[in-house]
Amino acid sequence: MEFSHAASRTQAIFDDEHAISFAGLAPALRLAQRCGLERLVGEHVALGTADGVNAPAKVASIVAGMACGADSIDDLDLLRHGGMDRMFTGIRAPSTLGSFLRAFTWGNVRQLEKVARQVLVSLAAHTPLLPGKDVLAFLDIDSMQRRTYGYAKQGSGFGHTKIQGKNVLVKGLNALTVTVSTPLSAPVVAASRLRGGTTGSARGASWAVREAIGTARQAGCTGTLVLRGDSAFYGAEVIAACRDHDTRFSVTAKLDPKVKAAIATIGGDAWRPIAYPRAIFDEQAGGWVSDAQVAEVGYTAFTSKKGKAVTARLIVRRVRKLNEQAERGQDELFPAYRYYPIFTDSPYTLLQAEEQHRDHAVQEQVNADLINGPLAHLPSGVFTANAAWLTLTAITHNLLRAPGCLASAFHAKARGATLRRHLISVPARLARRGPAAGRGHLTLHLPTGWRWQPAWINAFTATHDPPAATAA
Repeated sequence: MEFSHAASRTQAIFDDEHAISFAGLAPALRLAQRCGLERLVGEHVALGTADGVNAPAKVASIVAGMACGADSIDDLDLLRHGGMDRMFTGIRAPSTLGSFLRAFTWGNVRQLEKVARQVLVSLAAHTPLLPGKDVLAFLDIDSMQRRTYGYAKQGSGFGHTKIQGKNVLVKGLNALTVTVSTPLSAPVVAASRLRGGTTGSARGASWAVREAIGTARQAGCTGTLVLRGDSAFYGAEVIAACRDHDTRFSVTAKLDPKVKAAIATIGGDAWRPIAYPRAIFDEQAGGWVSDAQVAEVGYTAFTSKKGKAVTARLIVRRVRKLNEQAERGQDELFPAYRYYPIFTDSPYTLLQAEEQHRDHAVQEQVNADLINGPLAHLPSGVFTANAAWLTLTAITHNLLRAPGCLASAFHAKARGATLRRHLISVPARLARRGPAAGRGHLTLHLPTGWRWQPAWINAFTATHDPPAATAA
């Protein structure tokens, strides 16, 4: 590819009042309007200061900016350019939005979390967000430590996180998220909660699970619902939350002496071989694993807690340990294994239940999407402002997934960055026809030959009513 003009004959002028950079906001915000985002904010979010007025318009401005790729309060200024004020009304300045976020109390954050749950329910009703939800759906719970810098972040502290497969202490704030998905869909956020940096992963998890189960049921997940989590959420409270709400669980068990004793009772002929379609990297083994063995045994957990004992299945996957001395001529005397236990009451077969539990890794995709988007930074020094930012990030994530489901099968499962690049960050030029005094008709002129034009048109058509019929 080469330039068609010499540098001396090329000019750049920022003078087009009708051009916009994010034409994809049209279907996305039209869908948010249909799902009642601003109406729900007006009904449930009530800030008690002057900076909290006009909450519906301010929330919509923040969500729109996040959908376009804003990852800080200053970045929200990307909405104020060209013909954006001709296409939308109520766009607020970043300084106004920053003051609005800092006006949140913890009670207001909880109100906003309720809005996020109701918006997800409405999105699931208006779009094919969760295909197959009436048969099987999964709730995945996980926490992540988001790094912060300096001394001005309220609640920041040192917590454990994984960087390149290694556990390290990182100063920051801890975000707990619960996602809902089906075998046919990408995961969306059903619940989120920001916590202090020194908070343990399981703190408050049972309440987040209860809220997520209610949201999933309201969103139409009427079939089998399975909660999946790692060993941080292996606790009586989380399991009780599932049992109280007719939800199955599949949680990685901790290799404590009691679990090891249960594994030792499994006979040698009970192990069944499994082969992975693609090799996976085992951090503990320090290499790639393409086969393993699984078995199960009955197990009763939490017997030390009065009235909270739970009897279910202990599914164990074992992977052969590599003989590190084999190259030096020292053969092994007997085979050694690494064990990975799962505590579950899944109604599925042994191999199905074990495979479904490994798919808990889809939660990492959501975390990566959030970090690659608005959650790249926690933008304020005020803890409640950052908590509201996390909730708005969850709303934006779900809102991006919905137009993707309307666009194409590929975009229904595409990464958040891909959705922004293909469907949101599309330049357009606005043209208006009709009475000068009235609103008339607005036409978006988009680039000819846009590679994802059919997908974009699908999302736009599905979210805009057809024009009124005219007499011949």
